[in-house]
Amino acid sequence: MQFTPPLDTNADVYRRRITIAVVEGLAARCELQDDFHHFIVTISHDHTTVTGTAVESRRFPWATCPHAEVALQALIGMPLSERFTAAARFTDAAQNCTHQFDAAAHAITHIARSEREGSHTPRQYDCEVGATLATSAAGPGRNRLWVDGKLAHDWQIQAGRGPVNIPAPFDVAPWRGGFMRWADATLPADEAEVAIVLRRACDIGMGRGMDLDAVPEAGQLLQIMSGVCYTMQPETAVGSLRNVGSIEDFASTPQRLQHNVGESP
Repeated sequence: MQFTPPLDTNADVYRRRITIAVVEGLAARCELQDDFHHFIVTISHDHTTVTGTAVESRRFPWATCPHAEVALQALIGMPLSERFTAAARFTDAAQNCTHQFDAAAHAITHIARSEREGSHTPRQYDCEVGATLATSAAGPGRNRLWVDGKLAHDWQIQAGRGPVNIPAPFDVAPWRGGFMRWADATLPADEAEVAIVLRRACDIGMGRGMDLDAVPEAGQLLQIMSGVCYTMQPETAVGSLRNVGSIEDFASTPQRLQHNVGESP
């Protein structure tokens, strides 16, 4: 199953698609794609706990990104949870690839929901983030999220300022630092996860329009990004080379964000 929300293919936007589905055996697979990344993470379980992790790295910005898959193994033994933030109690997110870690967390919550509901319906997130987040252009950028083809959030955000037109209760959420904690404390588990998806996309989308291929080694970014993820750990960043040419542009061709995770059994 693949949903086709009414995306604006005439807009200059960053896109992110996340698809999660139960696959054969006791497992769920999450595929995360955007301009900069394409990872597939599979989480195995025994109905109550995580029993295995596997990562397929298809497209990534730095040569060392795939090596982060080892850190996800710390999730083995973790109780299944519908809270997206639960995985962070079992492994340090900063020692992981941010996007592998997010994909794993999505797979875990999907398994937990499926176990509780007794169903195996796939889920698809589609993010559309206005390019003004990544530029100094005047006016707010429109930032939308669809869940299974239905519009869930529509936020307007001004570069350098944050939200300028965002509905309650998100109008009081901490935009810079603490959004995930706020969402977790304020919203039901599923609503919190949905909001976190768009909030994450708003940050990652800021890379659109930047000449990231002009930075040949991750170590050159340590002054502003030290410690934020596996590759940006100082001992890893130095010598980690850029995968030049790995950036894609899906603004006018969202159909290229294919759904590959398989259907519900």
